[in-house]
Amino acid sequence: MGESARTGVAPANYGRPRLTINLQNMEVGFIGLGNMGLPMCKRLLAAQVHVKVFDINSGVVSLAADHGATASKSVAECASQVDVLFTSLPRPEHVEKVMVDSDALQNLKSGAIWVDLTTNRKELVIELASKAPQGVSVLDSPVTGAVDGARNGRLTLFVGGDKSSFDRVSPLLANLGKAIHCGSLGSGNVVKLVTNQLWFIAAAAIGEGFATGIANGVELGTLWGAIKESVGDSFVVRHDAPSIFAGHYDPSFSLELCLKDLGLISELGQQVDADLPMTAAAISAFTVARDRYGANAAELHVAKRIEDDAKISMRLDGNWTPPWEA
Repeated sequence: MGESARTGVAPANYGRPRLTINLQNMEVGFIGLGNMGLPMCKRLLAAQVHVKVFDINSGVVSLAADHGATASKSVAECASQVDVLFTSLPRPEHVEKVMVDSDALQNLKSGAIWVDLTTNRKELVIELASKAPQGVSVLDSPVTGAVDGARNGRLTLFVGGDKSSFDRVSPLLANLGKAIHCGSLGSGNVVKLVTNQLWFIAAAAIGEGFATGIANGVELGTLWGAIKESVGDSFVVRHDAPSIFAGHYDPSFSLELCLKDLGLISELGQQVDADLPMTAAAISAFTVARDRYGANAAELHVAKRIEDDAKISMRLDGNWTPPWEA
């Protein structure tokens, strides 16, 4: 991690003065301590940021408290006491429940910034921002990089919203990874969903490629090594294939969540005046996997379906560290 992550100094931008913020004087709230939220929260705590937390799971709240966080009794209490509030929740409806139904949004004080790390619906983020108290700023900042990226501060954060608010929170975001300002509010989620659109297409295809090579006599390790040195290389090939080789298929993200994101992608695709057959094929492939293995099955069961139908194995010996331990 660069100097900005250690000192709380935002990276210098051409034509802009260096922004210095003392992170130790900033009160931060974090709501949602799931597979991604908890390791992100721990990154902030490791930077000596004061973090107040809330989650409906008391066990993960205790884990955060063990690392120095302060537990809040409710989302409203958490929101009322902080300068920056992060939310990291599974679905758009959970964001609405926390921010509106449970009054987190209305309890934010003037001058506070709400940063939603959820992969969300852009229209909902814009709608909620319109309901925010006067003086409260809103940024959408969905993340990519998987659980190991969250643990190690190597996420990419796609941020939508006004540039001045982005600059204010950049020193915090630097502890989580690389933040990219994507434009106006909601644009962060558009960019995130486009990256997931391409990921899902690649994830749905990789099992087909492996199966084709194996069925025609190529050893899987040789095939994988060749793909990495070719035009077929991708994040899925390098990061996700070992979860297929190990046979756990990466349970840190479920087929249900894949299809949630694919539904949001499909909504964005309605703005395109053309067919999107690759996206449609990915939706079909993940739906078949969900229907066969269950909504909570690991994301790369989209490849296991091909293994099972073709009666082949994609196990490969190796020291495959699970992403949630990397």
